[in-house]
Amino acid sequence: MSREALQALAERAAQAAAAGGFAAEGRAPVPSPCIGICRMDAGGRHCEGCFRTLDEIRDWSAAPPARQRAIWAVLLQRAGLAPVVPLAPQG
Repeated sequence: MSREALQALAERAAQAAAAGGFAAEGRAPVPSPCIGICRMDAGGRHCEGCFRTLDEIRDWSAAPPARQRAIWAVLLQRAGLAPVVPLAPQG
């Protein structure tokens, strides 16, 4: 895993939190964690960019917001990043 990918993923999570994407009752859509580095790790366990498994990537578009937030929580843990704290949207 590259430091750049981890930084990009952390920044994406922070932006999503600031926009209200992780608020349990929020109206903001949950943004995809994809950062454009789309390749599986050597063991085929997860994407090297967003840390989602193939099943999580496949299911993302049809998943309800609660499931998408759960995927975010798991992938951040998988990446060794701090969990997201839902914030009120800015503006």
